Amino acid sequence: MRIGVPREIKVHEYRVGLTPPSVAELAAAGHEVFVETGAGAGIDFDDQEYVAAGARILETPQAVFQRAEMIVKVKEPQLHECAWLTPAHTLFTYLHLAADKPQAEALMASGATCIAYETVTDAHGRLPLLRPMSEVAGRMSAQVGAHYLEKEQGGRGVLLGGVPGVAPARVAILGAGVAGFNAAVIAAGMRADVTIYDISLDRLAELDAYFSGTVATAYASRAAIAAAVARAHVVIGAVLVPGAAAPKLVTRDMLKTMKRGSVLVDIAIDQGGCFETSRATTHANPVYVEEGVIHYCVANMPGAVARTSTFALNSATLPFALQLANKGPVEAMRANRHLANGLNVAGGFITYEAVARDLDLPFRRPSWLD
Repeated sequence: MRIGVPREIKVHEYRVGLTPPSVAELAAAGHEVFVETGAGAGIDFDDQEYVAAGARILETPQAVFQRAEMIVKVKEPQLHECAWLTPAHTLFTYLHLAADKPQAEALMASGATCIAYETVTDAHGRLPLLRPMSEVAGRMSAQVGAHYLEKEQGGRGVLLGGVPGVAPARVAILGAGVAGFNAAVIAAGMRADVTIYDISLDRLAELDAYFSGTVATAYASRAAIAAAVARAHVVIGAVLVPGAAAPKLVTRDMLKTMKRGSVLVDIAIDQGGCFETSRATTHANPVYVEEGVIHYCVANMPGAVARTSTFALNSATLPFALQLANKGPVEAMRANRHLANGLNVAGGFITYEAVARDLDLPFRRPSWLD
């Protein structure tokens, strides 16, 4: 198969779809890999490293799309990139379509087969290609919260871990999945006063045992969330409904109860965000203030630690990329139902029911999956 790796063009996005070691694995399996010049420059992979791994370097993204049968990316294609896709293409990347109707419609119009990292599953019902970036974003969220609490950043002037004789900051984490767990690990490690909220009592019991009481757990009722928001210095939104838009757990009225200079970090912004006042930001302009509260809603948080993120992501995606390349997309998805769960768009239709429902677009399951 001919595989293309274009340079990422989203604002301050430095990750790359395939590392040179991943290219070497694909080349060893007999596949051709085309990499746009400079695709890995943001994390210090130069073109010669890709050539040494077996890739061919192309000068323009259009050339990559024209030569490749499968496009491997990190972030969703921008609209002009969607226009380069054809029915002959397979796209393998993060899509997050439930929060992006224009992209969904553009991918439908292309006729391409589009597989989203974030809905591929494993035998335990987990999301193995979302997990590494959720781990990174979760760990970053505590750092971000601590940074923006600082007075010179416009924050309340509170040290996350406190000092002897002065209480630490209160951190409320909404969602006890991978991102929420990792946020709690770092926040607790920084000696904050941490409570994690979820609707799964089984999951809360697991975390209670894991943290041995150093992190509090609470059922995420509306009343509990409202009370948590009112007292917290940092609120981290880490809820996830696979493939679907994130629920709005924190309303503007709740926001008004927070102290000036408190911080919201919305890890769920790729799926529309879990705060009513959330809107996507970039690393170039990461925060804004609503009702006196700092909002950090960067849609590609892991891009800030691009080298760590790229290696973590490639470790997870490469086995699936090899399956797609070795068997072709149709046979690969027939053989692996967990990979098939990643299919979001094919043949001009949305093929993931939650996305179709959230965007009010036509849903059709491809006949070749039955």
